[in-house]
Amino acid sequence: MEALAVRHLTVTYPECAAPVLSDVSFELAQGDFAVLCGATGCGKTTLLRMLKRELTPLCTQQGTVSFCGKPLPELDARTSASEIGFVMQHPEQQIVTDKVWHELAFGLENMQTPPDIMQRRIAEIASYFGIEALLDRDPATLSGGQKQLLILASVMIMQPRLLLLDEPTAQLDPIAAADFLTTLHRLNQDFSVTILLAEHRLEEVIPLCSQLLLMEHGTVTMQDAPRSLLKNLPSDAPVLAGMPAAVRLYHALHPDCECPISVCEARTWMMPLLPKPIAAEIPQPKADNRPDAVSVSGAYFRYERRGRDILQDLSFSVREGELYCMVGGNGAGKSTVLSVLSGILRCYAGQVMIFGKAVGDYKHRSLHQNCVSLLPQDVQTVFLCNTAAEELAETDRNYEKLLAHFPFDLAPLMQQHPYDLSGGEQQLLALAKVMLTQPRLLLLDEPTKGLDAQSKARLADVLHGLQTQGVTILLVTHDIEFAACHADRCGFLSRGALISADIPTRFFSENAFYTTAVSRITRGFYQQTVTVEQLCAQVQDI
Repeated sequence: MEALAVRHLTVTYPECAAPVLSDVSFELAQGDFAVLCGATGCGKTTLLRMLKRELTPLCTQQGTVSFCGKPLPELDARTSASEIGFVMQHPEQQIVTDKVWHELAFGLENMQTPPDIMQRRIAEIASYFGIEALLDRDPATLSGGQKQLLILASVMIMQPRLLLLDEPTAQLDPIAAADFLTTLHRLNQDFSVTILLAEHRLEEVIPLCSQLLLMEHGTVTMQDAPRSLLKNLPSDAPVLAGMPAAVRLYHALHPDCECPISVCEARTWMMPLLPKPIAAEIPQPKADNRPDAVSVSGAYFRYERRGRDILQDLSFSVREGELYCMVGGNGAGKSTVLSVLSGILRCYAGQVMIFGKAVGDYKHRSLHQNCVSLLPQDVQTVFLCNTAAEELAETDRNYEKLLAHFPFDLAPLMQQHPYDLSGGEQQLLALAKVMLTQPRLLLLDEPTKGLDAQSKARLADVLHGLQTQGVTILLVTHDIEFAACHADRCGFLSRGALISADIPTRFFSENAFYTTAVSRITRGFYQQTVTVEQLCAQVQDI
């Protein structure tokens, strides 16, 4: 049975000459688990919002969207609200109450559900999602993964037949993201819920999906079962760079087997066909005598006088000109570390030094004058103006000259309101604005969030270019592969303390969960191999 049908959908925003969606056509059957992928700004979020009547943006629309054979405009309000669920990228934008159980009850109350049925559904959904212990908690006190799970539960309690999700794992650590996707797959299998998920992090989700949709320049260009589609992708297709490591290795090494789409399939089908590696000594890191740009020793911080310590005996250092990536679970204290280094928060004990000077000794905003700049996790907090051009001009009127070598084309965004941009475009605009401050120490909180693989590669070029100019970069990220490919050193933060740090190859090859897919694929076959490029180089050298 057809659950969703989009035919020749073209969407144009007011005062825009070109459409954001152009002749989009695809169908999903009841029970499909479909993944929508494509470059940053290609129209994924707009397409999803066009499928949920209550979220349809102000626009000119041509073409049709049908749900279970009925055009969206003809659905009654109750059906539209309850049978088509939507989970946003930022859970904070969807939480509306002060208790977890109130959040679960909110939709049912608006549907005038009888109290006894409502209570039974809340108990049932809380048990299914394993959030019974959280029912009396304030959602604001939950971790990122718990918030996203709460939003999913509050949507699923309405018992929708179609579930739309816009990059729901973008702010989750690798383990929480995998748990969330497993829950989605379970919902799909248990209840035959049709799922359409827009996502950039494809490593975990593609092995779970039944349909893969590729989007380019505002239109869906390909739709098929994932293995078939990925096997037939041209080896030079730009979208290939964002696919699971198993798929990229298949296209790079051309083994005589089916195209693997998961770590297990790659280990079983592909690795035995590759030549045996030659034993080699593990290279030792070179001595680095550069002075410290950041030095933290025995730091403690808590948000409330009688609350728990968020940072506990935190000690670490970042050398001048280094690209240092800090990883760890949601709630470990990574964003707090950046706020302390930027002077927004002050530790109650310990020492925090920036370029050999205590943070507290920087007076009259000197810490932020060509010294330290922070790109926060919620980039919308840096936007104050009505257009992207005004945002950049507010920081420096000569922004065009200063951003002449910025590798992203911001011209199409200049006259748009920052809040009208996609998540990835907002990330790029905020990065450009921060770079205009010309800092010596650049602090980045999840800078790859919402970016496609090509944009991440260009971001890496920007960061390495800053390094050559002597800029020190401390980057907090859940993007393990980005850290493995581009960091000079990586550190793991747990419960407010940095418990280990090393060069990426050694760091990730010794981790079991916070590691790359390539490391899991090659473990037991090749030593110290954590990226696709490293494995390909080893195979070619044999």
